[in-house]
Amino acid sequence: MTERLRHFASDNEAGIHPQILAAIVAANSGHAPSYGADPWTQKLLARFAELFGADTQAYPVFNGTAANVLSVAGVIEPHQAVVCAATSHINHDECGAVERFTGCRVLTLQVAAGKIEPTSLQQIGAGHGPPHQSQPRVLSITQASELGTVYTPEEVRLLADAAHDRGWLLHMDGARLANAAAALDLPLRAVTRDAGVDLLSFGGTKCGLLAGEVVLVFTEGLAPRMPYARKQGLQLASKMRFLSAQFLALLDDDLWRHMAQHANAMAQRLHDAIRGLPGVEICYPPQSNAVFARLPAAAIERLRSQWRMAMWDAAAGEVRMMAAWDTTADDVDDLAAAIHTALLAD
Repeated sequence: MTERLRHFASDNEAGIHPQILAAIVAANSGHAPSYGADPWTQKLLARFAELFGADTQAYPVFNGTAANVLSVAGVIEPHQAVVCAATSHINHDECGAVERFTGCRVLTLQVAAGKIEPTSLQQIGAGHGPPHQSQPRVLSITQASELGTVYTPEEVRLLADAAHDRGWLLHMDGARLANAAAALDLPLRAVTRDAGVDLLSFGGTKCGLLAGEVVLVFTEGLAPRMPYARKQGLQLASKMRFLSAQFLALLDDDLWRHMAQHANAMAQRLHDAIRGLPGVEICYPPQSNAVFARLPAAAIERLRSQWRMAMWDAAAGEVRMMAAWDTTADDVDDLAAAIHTALLAD
């Protein structure tokens, strides 16, 4: 059997988009000032100001965990806390990085379908009073959520208002922001700053980059410690031009949107192909580039001998299948046929 070139375990597995790779090669010419003084980074800062507002501050970093940690580190004190969904990356997939590098606590909310609602905040009880309990400071939401669901701008605004009324800030983990904005057919600003977001982890790695995310701060003076937190957090790239060149290409002619629309469409194609199969239970609406499904254990075992996919909840037989910018219709059809065959074998 020919080795498969593409799988569905994660959009992190996808390669670099050719236009992104070409941008890296183009930046690799001659010498340039280091630590962000290069022309690519300066142009990127100006581009973010155009997209999100003149007072936007941008801090390129290497990866998503760093973007989330630094977003928090720039605005929080050790006696304070981040509030997030229990399913969030900050809580579930970052090995306590926020707690280690900021000294603060992470307080989790139990939510449905990966999305926080204003009523969810009632889980943070009035008992969190000074000086005995950590004081909430940042509400963090994920767009698109870890379960593939998407917040509308109206839903984000309600959370922003609820957070601000409590004296909190709203952070958005936008590792898959491109997929969410593409699904909503809206500009990036409409689902972030204009909806009340204060701090954004803008994702690139899952959208065709070699490596790179950007911390965006939307209020001047909000995060005065951010440059120092980035340096102490090992995230100040000396050759920053190569991070910035990638994002310039990603933003050029809305390349991010084209990639995200394609990935979303491939996820929808997979959903449509398997949703009616006996033994398949779709767990959440496919609003971005993820399909979550419950399958019989024997079928999962057969599938995973040929296909990489994430086992999301082994006890429930729930798997996650992620489409990426380079997923093809043939890939989707092959996986759907394999699922059908695995189910028939029971």
